[in-house]
Amino acid sequence: MQGLESAGADVLEVGVPFSDPLADGAVIQASSQQALDQGVRFDQVLGIISRAKLSIPVVLFSYLNPLMRGGTDALQRAADAGAHGVLVTDLPLGADPEREAWFADGPLDFIRLVAPTTPSARMSQIALTGQGFVYLISRLGVTGEQATLSAELPESAARLRAATTLPLCIGFGIATPEHARAAAALADGVVVGSAIVRAANESVDAAVALATSLRRGIDAA
Repeated sequence: MQGLESAGADVLEVGVPFSDPLADGAVIQASSQQALDQGVRFDQVLGIISRAKLSIPVVLFSYLNPLMRGGTDALQRAADAGAHGVLVTDLPLGADPEREAWFADGPLDFIRLVAPTTPSARMSQIALTGQGFVYLISRLGVTGEQATLSAELPESAARLRAATTLPLCIGFGIATPEHARAAAALADGVVVGSAIVRAANESVDAAVALATSLRRGIDAA
């Protein structure tokens, strides 16, 4: 985490592992299972964030179940540990208004996801309930690296720009400095997960080197 900050990350997304990560591809699934096998749960993630003492914002990334199991004070404890936002992959707009209100009224920015197939009117509704930034999923499917970015991404980004004043970040499939540069030309932020996790499985140095190259790509946009 400290290495990624030193490599130029503006925000760090920290995953809370879950046994059934349906929105994630093979790399994140494997990392989540490895973390669970090592006894990492919600409170252990908070401890890691606290010990890292980062100077950049931290966003918790997870599914509804692990966050709910953290208890009614889970979001406050996360904020106390140094988290600033929360991103829930399996809580679409309108699915559970009471739970959505729990996140929206809590101490963390409630970051909403928008799919490329989302109609413009619904984009506006999602953005109205979001905080911090809006996360545009670059393509259909699960997380994971890909060879090229979707040809429809510029149109999706333009529609979301028109639907909200929140900053726009693009994620899913971004793996190279070239991808990062292309996405940064459309958005305020670029989210890279699987590629960095894969590199981290090799070594911390490999993950930091990749993040450094991604930062250069973004800055070249």
